[in-house]
Amino acid sequence: MKNKNNLNVSSPAEKEKTSFMNDIKDPIEAAMESQSEDKKHFSAFRRFKNKREENTAKYHKFNFFLMLIFPIFICCMAEINQGKYIKPFLTFAADRPTVLLFDFLLTGAVFAFLLGIFKKGWIAILVHSIIYMALSTTELFKYGTNGNHLILSDMKLLRSVKSLTSFAYIKITPRLLIYYAIVILFVLIALYFNPQIKASPMRRIAVCCGCLLPFAALVILPSFYNPVYKTFKLDTTSATNAFKLNEKFENNHFLAFLVQTASESYSNRIVVPEDYSEEYIDEIMDIPVDTDEDFNGGKKPNVIVIMSESYADFRAFDQLDIDEKYYKYFDEAISEGHGGTAITPTYASWTVRSEFELLFGLPVRGINTPNMPQRELADRAQPALAQYYKAWGYNTIYVHPFQSNFYSRSRIYGHFGFEKMIFHDDQAGTSDFTVPVKHFGTYVDDSTVFDQIISEIKSSKKPIYLHTTTMQNHQPYNQGEDPDDEFTNYLTWLSHTNDGMNDFLAELKKIDEPTLVFFVGDHFPSLRGETSVYNQLGLTGANCDALYQQKYFFWSNYDADFSYIPDNEVSFFYIPYVILNIIDAPRDAFIEKMNDFMEKLPVYSNEYNSEIPRNEELDILTIDRVVMEEYSPSPIPEEELTTQD
Repeated sequence: MKNKNNLNVSSPAEKEKTSFMNDIKDPIEAAMESQSEDKKHFSAFRRFKNKREENTAKYHKFNFFLMLIFPIFICCMAEINQGKYIKPFLTFAADRPTVLLFDFLLTGAVFAFLLGIFKKGWIAILVHSIIYMALSTTELFKYGTNGNHLILSDMKLLRSVKSLTSFAYIKITPRLLIYYAIVILFVLIALYFNPQIKASPMRRIAVCCGCLLPFAALVILPSFYNPVYKTFKLDTTSATNAFKLNEKFENNHFLAFLVQTASESYSNRIVVPEDYSEEYIDEIMDIPVDTDEDFNGGKKPNVIVIMSESYADFRAFDQLDIDEKYYKYFDEAISEGHGGTAITPTYASWTVRSEFELLFGLPVRGINTPNMPQRELADRAQPALAQYYKAWGYNTIYVHPFQSNFYSRSRIYGHFGFEKMIFHDDQAGTSDFTVPVKHFGTYVDDSTVFDQIISEIKSSKKPIYLHTTTMQNHQPYNQGEDPDDEFTNYLTWLSHTNDGMNDFLAELKKIDEPTLVFFVGDHFPSLRGETSVYNQLGLTGANCDALYQQKYFFWSNYDADFSYIPDNEVSFFYIPYVILNIIDAPRDAFIEKMNDFMEKLPVYSNEYNSEIPRNEELDILTIDRVVMEEYSPSPIPEEELTTQD
């Protein structure tokens, strides 16, 4: 019977063949369509490229204007970005036009150098924009974090950028995004109009050299940069403390400040004195020495040096009316032991300055007060105090509840005579601590460090010398009832340290081992630049000396002789010798000489007092021991000294 609709019914074989052909056809068509799309994109790219090449010649006058105006544009944008608002920049331009002119000329030279390298204007503009905006943003966040301005030597910390992000207050604001958008728009305009320079490779090399040489001279040649800075009226005042440095920034602003402080840093580099020699060191070391090599009563007490991160006594400022409760147990420790005041070589940052002075018993001023003194040391065994204790039969231990690679501590401090180093790295998930690790705020709780010290004392068969640099009270201070009230949060954290410290000392009283504890803060805390309590106090470079005075205490669970503790202020680097005097440790000519210095020159810090003159003997001894040949008496055994690489 015929189908009424006259339909053609396919057989199963025909259906399968049709399906198979469709399966083949679909990917082929997709591939052809994809190729077509690629051709369209490639064609669009070629058209855009051709258009840019056409624009290079067609708009050569506009392109010339773009490259002429760019250095002024990016200079202004960098200054506005770091200052956050346009008004301060306009005020600076009106008050210090010669400094701004210096910035324009400097930026022009940098841009010409980049043009000589890249030839294509938009690439030079892109690279230049990245450099200037990155630097200005770093300055913005750095000052907003700790009230200190960016200097080029800070770039040494780039390798620790992950660590730094845990410290910084980084806030991306709409205003910051607008400034970046403006700069990106300029780069895109340059990309479209495609400015280029027509010059042979030799001419471009000449341009690069012509720009590079004056810039290098600005940093390393006083005979060149002094008259230049004077002509443009840059502030070249010697900045002997952080506040004076910030005042210099107000006069020079961002770019001129970076360059001028780079010149200052270079001129302040370590230079070995002409009269440095073994004979001269022997002459300095010609001092009577007490040859008694026995400790007091034949007992070697444990020596615990606690440098507490950012621990500071703000009761020094009466106008703040600080509640005594925050320092209750600190005061109790002083009443049970003995307190005093030490002059720290730093403020708000650069903990390693304070650490250097406590570990070596040497002034950072002796090596011109670098921000990171450990980077200046010779790559060899170093005569730090741990070497003395090690030679006297102590177990020597360094404890820092933070990343081992920050400030290159694990690598560099391995030269200091520590037989054991204990770190804790939250980011890597690794820890050398053998006690449970607790956190308070962002970092490891100070109580964890105190627990570790107790554990080390109990587990060691020998007396221990232990230095710890804590982390709990490091900024940021935005964790508390009010995230914006960082000062109250800071005081709360200090109170927590006091609680842990009280428990720690109570535990030491139960231990039948003589133990001496020295406790001090490394520096006053970093507080936000614009809203900090320091601004409320009206502190300046002339009246900030209280911020370099750190209260400390000595405490012992035995009858220690605290009569050796000075009644007057002394620099941090003398504290190790106070400790040696208390425990009646053996002395060599170097230790005797430093005790002599402590009596005659108790404070040697230009941050605290810029009027203290340089002391040639202290300086040359510091250089000798950590940079040069170590002709002065060494705590390192002779066989170890002679086998150093």
